[in-house]
Amino acid sequence: MSHIRRRLYKYYDLVMALFVTVLLCSNVIGAAKVCTVWGFTFGAGVLFFPISYIFNDVLTEVYGYARARKVVWAGFGAIVFASFMSWVVLTLPPAIGWNDQRAYETVFGQTPRIVFASLTAFFVGEFANSYVLAKMKILTSGRFLWSRTIGSTIVGEGVDSLVFYPVAFIGVWENRLVFTVMVSNYVIKVLWEAIVTPVTYRVVGFLKSAEQEDYYDVDTDFTPFSIEV
Repeated sequence: MSHIRRRLYKYYDLVMALFVTVLLCSNVIGAAKVCTVWGFTFGAGVLFFPISYIFNDVLTEVYGYARARKVVWAGFGAIVFASFMSWVVLTLPPAIGWNDQRAYETVFGQTPRIVFASLTAFFVGEFANSYVLAKMKILTSGRFLWSRTIGSTIVGEGVDSLVFYPVAFIGVWENRLVFTVMVSNYVIKVLWEAIVTPVTYRVVGFLKSAEQEDYYDVDTDFTPFSIEV
């Protein structure tokens, strides 16, 4: 079991709240639209979803895998609740004179298959990202932060994309479109991480100084099925 000393942090709860906010907005607002910009076809949510991976990187780098794991579970629970709430609201009979039910279903309706794909991809992708970063931090003795953030994103987002798009859309979209959107989204996500690396450096540096914390997961239990810290 991970033996992280129990202490109060100034910004941990704020980073958790930001992570969950970005995650929910990306899944609820951006998930339903596929767009094409400059020849790239991608899901609109991909413009913002990678920010959740950046927060995961920051959490793991500063507070350690176990505390990042707790945040991932909070995000997972938020997605489950949002999916359940969407289902309840959509199944309620519309009032007479309210003619927007079909449009509402188009925007917020998600098939059980897509919900399952989203939850599964999020779960394995986020934990893969956090695990790789924590292990790389030990291997690099805390140096080369850029290699950890980008390297973990390459793995985490790769796993996420390989799980989500085939599970959600094979047989629904044309195979070519599934492959195109999957690859485009993956490239955009990794580029996002690379572009904001200077910002990640600043945020990590600030938090390490403010929290007086720079955790190394030497004796950590990396099971994802726990919220113990």
